[in-house]
Amino acid sequence: MKIGFWSPYLDTFGGGERYVLTLASYLSRSEDVHLFWNDSSIKAPLSRFLKIDLSKVKFSKNIFLGNTLKKALNSRNYNVIFILSDGSIPLTFARKNILHFQVPFIFNKPSHTTKLKLRNYKHIVVNSYFTKKFIDNSFKVNSKVIYPPVDIDSLTTAKKESIIVSVGRFSPNQLHPKKQEVLIEVFKEIYKKNRDWKLILIGQAKKEDQKYLRNLKKSASGFAIKIIENIPQDKLREIYAKASIYWHATGFGEDELKSPQKMEHFGIATVEASAAGAVPVVIGMGGQKEIVEHNKNGLLWITKTQLMEETQSLIENKEKLSKLSASAIKNSKRFSQDNFFRQYEKIIYE
Repeated sequence: MKIGFWSPYLDTFGGGERYVLTLASYLSRSEDVHLFWNDSSIKAPLSRFLKIDLSKVKFSKNIFLGNTLKKALNSRNYNVIFILSDGSIPLTFARKNILHFQVPFIFNKPSHTTKLKLRNYKHIVVNSYFTKKFIDNSFKVNSKVIYPPVDIDSLTTAKKESIIVSVGRFSPNQLHPKKQEVLIEVFKEIYKKNRDWKLILIGQAKKEDQKYLRNLKKSASGFAIKIIENIPQDKLREIYAKASIYWHATGFGEDELKSPQKMEHFGIATVEASAAGAVPVVIGMGGQKEIVEHNKNGLLWITKTQLMEETQSLIENKEKLSKLSASAIKNSKRFSQDNFFRQYEKIIYE
């Protein structure tokens, strides 16, 4: 079977790319898999950074660039084409087409052209029920939820330390900023009572993010706050294993209904931290609510005061911390790679 994959964001090395490439890697074990990207030199850094085996994935000329008719004709050579949408609906005539949305795009009404293109797609897949709500309304479809794959088997727990960790790109201008400045502000208050605790902020930082990063470091100065840029996956896993608590603030101060794109659409890092036994204390917005059930396998918050109080309750109650840690590990198994692969096998080989 010849299968093609197209992601317009491939060079961002983000969650959408992990989603697409994990599936491409898995299918390449038995199928002829092609990734539409003109610059094949990106293959090695993608594989290295995301820790995904791309050795059997072929990087082919991007058939989705150039003349629309030519693109459509080239697509007929594929049994299946999987597309990560940037909000647009590419024209494709593969025998089976799968359109995936990572972002809850809002459109008033699909155009006649969009409706015609959508007819060529056998499946519309989204990464969470949060995303589904907006995609179904915008495009008038009934999408299928397949949660992102998390390599929970590679995540282990170690002797827990007084560490709070948060993971996310250091950028105030991305689609859904991680709001690290909010976390620093709250930790400063917690630190007044708990001098043995520290906060570790981890994430990617590009050239355009450096001003924001400098401001974060300036704000964190004098407190037990460590900021780590562009950390290798194995080092990240070590920190997850030692961390007692995981924080996430994406969507803070935003309107969930008016600006759903500014929420965390799912939350891979939240699942990774949970798998390593770090109790997730995350904002109760967006896709985070599908991962964490309050007081069952983590804690949810909306205001900064709630974040501070919920975190303090864990610091002061080791039994509660231990119980939620065990529940978080158990809950993380819902998002395993095996579950992800089984669901896609059903729709690809049906």
